[in-house]
Amino acid sequence: MVSSHIPPHATALLVLADETMFWGRGIGAENTVGGEVCFNTAITGYQEIMTDPSYAGQIITFTFPHIGNVGTNSSDNESAEPVVKGLILRSDITAPSNHRSEQHFNDWLKEKKITGICGVDTRTLTLHLRNNGAQNGVISFSTRKEFNCDALSAQVRNWPSMGGVDIAKTVSTRKIYPWNDGPGPHVVAIDYGIKRHILHCLAAQGFRVTVVPCDTSAENILALSPEGIFLSNGPGDPAATGVYTVPVIRQLLKSGLPLFGICLGHQLLALALGGTTAKLPFGHRGANHPVKNLQTGHIEITSQNHGFHVLPDSLADTVEVTHMSLFDGTNEGLRLKGRPVFSVQYHPEASPGPQDSQYLFEQFRQFIAEQSRKIA
Repeated sequence: MVSSHIPPHATALLVLADETMFWGRGIGAENTVGGEVCFNTAITGYQEIMTDPSYAGQIITFTFPHIGNVGTNSSDNESAEPVVKGLILRSDITAPSNHRSEQHFNDWLKEKKITGICGVDTRTLTLHLRNNGAQNGVISFSTRKEFNCDALSAQVRNWPSMGGVDIAKTVSTRKIYPWNDGPGPHVVAIDYGIKRHILHCLAAQGFRVTVVPCDTSAENILALSPEGIFLSNGPGDPAATGVYTVPVIRQLLKSGLPLFGICLGHQLLALALGGTTAKLPFGHRGANHPVKNLQTGHIEITSQNHGFHVLPDSLADTVEVTHMSLFDGTNEGLRLKGRPVFSVQYHPEASPGPQDSQYLFEQFRQFIAEQSRKIA
């Protein structure tokens, strides 16, 4: 039925799969959108978060209130076009006050056709998701206050789950392209939903970088004569994406080339090494996650965005767990013993965020240099 209890201020409604409802004010494009509702605790970087391909199919709840305070610009996008489904805020979008701002955040949302809702008690919503797990939701933004709650509830109940779905193909490049013509070794980056700042970090190491689609065969990758392989971040269930990527990664491992994976790339490497993955109750998303490097004992403050994780007990004896979350003890990194093959669950490139883990890109460069000396 059409709701007759709409608050006077409301122009938008969020409906969760468990029929919890939150009224608020619409922002961005006027529309009705659905996706998995999750939360991010970062206090900055909203544009980078909104354009991160790893958020494909999701609605982001920002727990920090001052969203919009630096505006938006053409330089901070992590992908050509955002694939996030929507966003949820506590406060109205803040007016921009930054010398790099080129456009108001709300105007940017409208231009990108992204729908959101503000005026929501995001503390209550976040606690609800923490206690009950991430779940699907629908945001309906209607300036005419036309809300059919029964229809929206039915829509969210029928929305597909993230589990078992390969989303990487929807965000990966469709063609091979060069990213950086550096003076150093040639690295092939497999794009499962790669963030641009990761490519900047690879380029900063002097690598010549070539980006290939997520379903590129091992034969075609090796035909490019790489000296290192990079497995990128990306969205969706790693087990579903692994159906076609794991055989490729196993072939690449046989080549003996140094290999480095981040986020989804970490999970896919674990699957290729015989491990298994599972969905987390509400995921890790934020820029202040403490991770312990088990090899050095150092604590790294990390940026994270993932809904699935690697089960460390499923890994073979040939694989060493290298990093662990101090929030919940989940796996955050691994390496193949005796081989220049490693990966981490978090984002060492941050962008923006802590830079404690930038050394991993240097480690990748060192592995490639050592391998080149062995071949020589």
